Amino acid sequence: MHRYNWLDEYLVEKPGVTRDYKLEWEWLRYHVGGKMFAAVMHPSEQYDAAYADKDIINLKCDPMFAELLRKEHTEIMPAFYMDKRTWISADLGGGLSDELLKKLCDDSYRLVFEKLTKKLQKEITEEAHAR
Repeated sequence: MHRYNWLDEYLVEKPGVTRDYKLEWEWLRYHVGGKMFAAVMHPSEQYDAAYADKDIINLKCDPMFAELLRKEHTEIMPAFYMDKRTWISADLGGGLSDELLKKLCDDSYRLVFEKLTKKLQKEITEEAHAR
């Protein structure tokens, strides 16, 4: 994951983002409004071999865009341990460009943010502008 050292900072700089570490899953999770929009993990071989020993990030994704991404990029797979229709896993050890990964992170954040209540969206936006 060394190539993506910027990733944690990029995610936590988004308005209203919190992060935690789920010890029993070994996931570093990113939330907005209490809803997860990203998770970084390193599944072991005891799980699905397609994900074993890879640094991956799970991101929310539009289902049609997710299909297109999987066809165009071998580093993008159906999500590990999430709804494989609306989430993707990106192999951080692959050759994804920083620009594409940032776009995928931005899209995931936006998709989750848009599902929050209007009140919560307003609170997050106002807090971000107050900084």
